[in-house]
Amino acid sequence: MDGHPFMKMHGLGNDFVVLDDRTRPVDLNEERVRALADRHTGVGCDQLIVLEPSDDADVFMRIYNADGGEVGACGNAARCVGWVVLHEGGQDSAVIETASGPLSATVAGPGRIRIDMGPPRYDWRDIPLAEERDTLHLGLESGPLTDPVGVSMGNPHAVFFVDDVTRIDIAALGPGLEHHPLFPERANIGVAEVQAPDRIRLRVWERGAGLTRACGTGACAALVAASRRGLTGRSAEIVIDGGSLSIEWEADEDGHVYMTGPVAVSFMGVLAPDLLP
Repeated sequence: MDGHPFMKMHGLGNDFVVLDDRTRPVDLNEERVRALADRHTGVGCDQLIVLEPSDDADVFMRIYNADGGEVGACGNAARCVGWVVLHEGGQDSAVIETASGPLSATVAGPGRIRIDMGPPRYDWRDIPLAEERDTLHLGLESGPLTDPVGVSMGNPHAVFFVDDVTRIDIAALGPGLEHHPLFPERANIGVAEVQAPDRIRLRVWERGAGLTRACGTGACAALVAASRRGLTGRSAEIVIDGGSLSIEWEADEDGHVYMTGPVAVSFMGVLAPDLLP
């Protein structure tokens, strides 16, 4: 079968189809991305990742959500791509170029990768919002969810704090908040329960993908939001449906956020020609 080879990977259940444009050109559009991401008739994934050549880094990571739209950041995908580059080059560190800027990846143990996610942004124009608002208190509500914090980790996040995350129907509330007029580029919706000064339980409705088992940028945003509110320190274990991530927000002038967590290869295969003609 003369199809395109692919790799299926995941980070704590946030799953990806990875295509390598460096060895064979990939011709994609929204329809083809949706076909590949379909869990019944395609391979199935939350995001489709394409590895492309880069003049300034080890690789360029292009990211498509399951709905076919291209986005600038995905933390779990960055760990997976970091693993691929580090594994194939036999190196301890690598730089991944993305549409939102460069990320550095380092080995953090067997099957674990640490990503420098860069500094968070919380000016209303950086998230972005449709109008000027205090990003520490966005003044947004839906049912039991009120008063979120706005954060950009290369993509927009709204983080709501609740007493018990298990009592929130995120699947019902997420779509409306994702598409709220306040977010011209839509938003990832995090619902966070601070369980200790160094532990947060988190669930995320991801724009273009829906309720995911893990969201790396969402975990980073939750820690930044909680720390800005004075609910936690600057490092915490973020417990998501698929497992946990270690997030650190440096206190220096640059204030980079570091994410450490596992990656896994599920399987490899070749796409049928009608999926990627």
